[in-house]
Amino acid sequence: MYLSDFKKKNQCLHNPICKRIFNKKRKPFNSLKQRLQGTDIPTVKKKPPTKSQPIKKKSNWRQQHEDFISAIRAAKLATRAMKEGRPLPPPPPPSINPDYIQCPYCMRRFNQTAAERHINFCKEQAARRSFAPGQKGGKPASVIVRTQYYKLTPPTTRSLILTSSRLTQSSILPRFIK
Repeated sequence: MYLSDFKKKNQCLHNPICKRIFNKKRKPFNSLKQRLQGTDIPTVKKKPPTKSQPIKKKSNWRQQHEDFISAIRAAKLATRAMKEGRPLPPPPPPSINPDYIQCPYCMRRFNQTAAERHINFCKEQAARRSFAPGQKGGKPASVIVRTQYYKLTPPTTRSLILTSSRLTQSSILPRFIK
């Protein structure tokens, strides 16, 4: 009975007031402000820390996916050629990651953190190396001199058989020499 009387009498007054009250957003209660009222302590408003949003790099997942697919296809071609006894196809060209930084001394590529460490190291190493005159960053002079005076040739099977002391018997020689 009470609800029906309330609805009839005050419905037109209640609805707009109720809508206005419940649609307002309440401010959060600040207990610090209430505690400091009536005291001589000045309130210093702290600025909220400004959050600098990190710059998001453009995602290159599509390029990575294409590189992955091409690597799988190249591997399948290589295994098929090995099974059939054909010569292997040339390897696919290496994909260059645009996020990597190239070392100016050795031309290798690294991510940001590794590049910072490596470039300093490589710079010191390049300063220590001594190169032969007329060369720009190839092999060190000591390696060039060392490899020039002695030419290596792989030994033949006949020379290996004849120089071995155990294989000089006539019964063994005909089996190995073809």
